[in-house]
Amino acid sequence: MKIVVGADHGGYHLKEEIKKRLIEEGYEVVDAGVEEFRDVDYPDIAFKAAEMVGRGEVELGILMCGTGIGMCNAASKVPGVIAALCTNEYMARMSRLHNAANVLCMGGRVVGPELAWSIVKTWLENEPLYDEKRIRRRKKIEDYVPG
Repeated sequence: MKIVVGADHGGYHLKEEIKKRLIEEGYEVVDAGVEEFRDVDYPDIAFKAAEMVGRGEVELGILMCGTGIGMCNAASKVPGVIAALCTNEYMARMSRLHNAANVLCMGGRVVGPELAWSIVKTWLENEPLYDEKRIRRRKKIEDYVPG
């Protein structure tokens, strides 16, 4: 499985840890930045990574900033992306099962490396449920046009 990871300065250290562990587990990892610990604008990284997911170049994405909120907001703007901010394993599981999230967002200042890795593992171990109810609900979100 091919996964893109990305982070701003607030999530940089967590990204590096998660990237290392993903590679150790045999995942193909694409790093969308930031390449070193320096101040960057999180939307630039989020859009770059989320567009890869939206275009189908990678199967999933994992984004990190200080809280995960900014990355989640930005990634959610990209067509084909369902981003989920997760701070625990239950949220990770449900974001995949019920919401078919394809981008996981976490906060480098919110979750430590061990909890983050547990969230990632849980997220990756679950597949979306494609029953009638969930398909109907996802379609409502996809079809929404502000009016």
